[in-house]
Amino acid sequence: MAAAVEVRGLTKSYGNVHAVRGIDLTVEPGSVTAVLGPNGAGKTTTMEILEGFRDRDAGEVRVLGLDPGSNGKELRERLGIVLQETAAEAYLTPREVLAMHARYYPHPRDVDEVIALVGLTEKARARVKTLSGGQKRRLDVGLGIIGDPELLFLDEPTTGFDPTARRSAWEVIRGLTGGGTTIVLTTHYIDEAQALADNVVVIAAGRVVAEGPPAVITAAQHSLATVTFLLPEGVTVGDLPVQGTVSSSGLVEITLAPADEVPVVHRLTGWALERGVPLQDLRVSRAGLEDAYLALVAETGDAVDVPA
Repeated sequence: MAAAVEVRGLTKSYGNVHAVRGIDLTVEPGSVTAVLGPNGAGKTTTMEILEGFRDRDAGEVRVLGLDPGSNGKELRERLGIVLQETAAEAYLTPREVLAMHARYYPHPRDVDEVIALVGLTEKARARVKTLSGGQKRRLDVGLGIIGDPELLFLDEPTTGFDPTARRSAWEVIRGLTGGGTTIVLTTHYIDEAQALADNVVVIAAGRVVAEGPPAVITAAQHSLATVTFLLPEGVTVGDLPVQGTVSSSGLVEITLAPADEVPVVHRLTGWALERGVPLQDLRVSRAGLEDAYLALVAETGDAVDVPA
């Protein structure tokens, strides 16, 4: 099956500012791709080019097999777009807004189904102006999916959500991909990318600096694991069967390669069992996607200052 999005050598400049500097990326159909990057990195410009809202200077771009620069109308019938800020008609109800927008598409989803999917059933007949910020954001997502899109662009979809609402939104997104929708998600929440994305693209200073599944990006940037526990009473760090450091609070930290985790923990626990000493708060941890992202961004230096 052809890629949902295929980009090769994409560039875009604003005067002397090179916002996008030869980006390559691929989005597989039915997947969730999370695009991460600091403000001004070029990710918004890239997304707007893919959506057909901004022209590119150079490069090949195919979205659902079409060039967004020359097939805008045909493409938008197959896309859903949830912008960072939208303004639904304040004096209409969510049901009226969705019903009106459904008429713009050849094969829209059922309005009541979408209302239920985004969790607005109880507010379906309330005026939009009375909705909370989180409820308005749910309506934005509803507007993005009312046309039953093949490809959905989500720009910071859970901004302003409380933790419970964010988890509910994640379930909606998972449900969409389960139904075959391809999703491109931009977010500043690293845990959101970790939870939802099949593939992560990190953009910094106008370039893709990493691309792949979250676990692969994390492993490529951080090859160390850490074992920590509280030093048992009456034991010195020199008594331990493996080398480590101990803080003033008594926390022992042992840094090692991931392949050594099991043998090291085995030696520690065997040693503790033989001596009858506890290893309180014993933990094994690895750096996560957030650590990998911060390391990647730090390596590129300052972000590009991209005009709006």
